[in-house]
Amino acid sequence: MPAPRIDRLILALATVYVAGWLDVHAATQEVRENLPIVIDAASTEGSLPNNTLVMHDVTISQGDLKIRADKASVVGGLNYQNSKWTISGGVRINAQGGNLTSDEAVVTFANNVITRATITGAPAEFEGLREGATEPARGRARTIDYETASGNVSLKDQAWLSDGCNEIRGEQLVYNIRSQSVQAEAVTATTGSDGRVKITIQPQSPSGKPCTAPGAKP
Repeated sequence: MPAPRIDRLILALATVYVAGWLDVHAATQEVRENLPIVIDAASTEGSLPNNTLVMHDVTISQGDLKIRADKASVVGGLNYQNSKWTISGGVRINAQGGNLTSDEAVVTFANNVITRATITGAPAEFEGLREGATEPARGRARTIDYETASGNVSLKDQAWLSDGCNEIRGEQLVYNIRSQSVQAEAVTATTGSDGRVKITIQPQSPSGKPCTAPGAKP
């Protein structure tokens, strides 16, 4: 079944007004497979027969990517080739100039690289400072999926993006922090949502300021 058509004008407006929301470093990422994965924890406990490990007050970093949480649960030992770690409690992720926070996350390792972090919360959030702007860019959703290689940040389920004035809402928004572009994807609506993409653009003030009133919070 073909996806519902989104008006081209809506997509054009989304591209224009979202293009400057996250002012992140566009420089080429370091080749992470050549960088060590460093773990710093206050304490650890584990089971040798079950090959499980629990770390408390933990920081996981690789290059410019840093993940902090109250707890990390690992099944299969410290395997960086192909594994998923569950981290929880005050989850904070710093990467490529952006910050993500949530209640819980699943971090994926493949071939000695941190490849993905899927964070969930009520809601999960991200924020990024923009050069020359007084307001940071902000985004919220129940699930945020960050892919380290592509730079895609996928916001799913009641997704919301704003630069402090203009905003876009939808069931799924995909923002690329390198190209600073956004894509609104058609998905099945959740309860309380009609599944449509909604964009609010505040008019500029006579002095040329971005808008005359702050954007509404979700």
